[in-house]
Amino acid sequence: MEFLNTLFDEAIRFLGVRHIFEILQSGNYSSLLTYDGLRAAIGPLIPFLLILEIIRAAIFKRFKASEYKVVFLLYIFNRFASRFISIAAVAFCIGLFEKYAIVKTSFTWYWFIYGYIIWEFSHFIYHYFGHKVRAFWCLHSTHHALEHMNLSVTYAHFILEAPYADVIRTSICIIMGVNPPLLFLIMFIDGTWGAFIHIGENILKDGRLGFLNKIILTPSHHRVHHARNPLYMDTNFCNLLNIWDKVFKTYQDEKTEIKPEYGITREMNSHNFLDVYFGEIVCLAKDVYRAPGLKNKLLYIIMPPGWSHTGDHKTAKLTKQHYIKEVEQQKRQPMSDPALQPLTELSA
Repeated sequence: MEFLNTLFDEAIRFLGVRHIFEILQSGNYSSLLTYDGLRAAIGPLIPFLLILEIIRAAIFKRFKASEYKVVFLLYIFNRFASRFISIAAVAFCIGLFEKYAIVKTSFTWYWFIYGYIIWEFSHFIYHYFGHKVRAFWCLHSTHHALEHMNLSVTYAHFILEAPYADVIRTSICIIMGVNPPLLFLIMFIDGTWGAFIHIGENILKDGRLGFLNKIILTPSHHRVHHARNPLYMDTNFCNLLNIWDKVFKTYQDEKTEIKPEYGITREMNSHNFLDVYFGEIVCLAKDVYRAPGLKNKLLYIIMPPGWSHTGDHKTAKLTKQHYIKEVEQQKRQPMSDPALQPLTELSA
């Protein structure tokens, strides 16, 4: 009976309906107008869409259990491990840096806009380093290792990534004067949107969302971010506002003729929990062990994925440069050769 109760509690926690039940039982619907009430109302949205996504895939015979198996194991493992690892990164950073804030903000619409721009900057910084520093990539790669895109991917994370992300994002926001209540609201909105942009084609075939594709980062942009196509690698690091991707020239629209290929570039088994969760850590450990000298060992930890002490680098930046150079060379070739046509079309 205790096992069944635990299972029920975990299901309720996953669905995010506990607070809704409490509101229905109390009859105090005015609480929906509060921050906690808003979270309670929106919390079940992503789990509901995920279940709908699975049902729709099953109806149209596109359901693949292998796409959800590893994510399920990741979710269970993280829930179990989190019982023993409790890191209050956000509270710690607020207490540490709030007294050093360069400005004082209040809970108003104009400071909300300011706060959201700062939040996106902090998210960009965390996310950029997650791709450009190999030690951080070991934490972030779990989220990219799956070779499909649907709402279940939002639950695929290495357990230590959240504290690392929160330390960077919270520290920057607090130092820049985003007060805690405003920060928590922004984190909630951004977290909800950050989950939604993983929605798969079973629910949303075209992730561009019409005119919104020109204003914000849509599921289409995030599909690009998760792709391993050379043109798409290491792009669209922001979550909702695309301002910092455009500032730092990492913005990339999805091209109709280049379908995203999901996953990471190293050879791996995306259906193996251990490879998805620990594979990059094992690869880094092997490289560090084999590297000659302390300097090279350290460089493997802090340089981008694909860096090699031999000079045979296979970083995302070089891969993209080689791809663009090849496309440009093909564009200069005579169009009479039919074999060159497909590559030329991709560069249009």
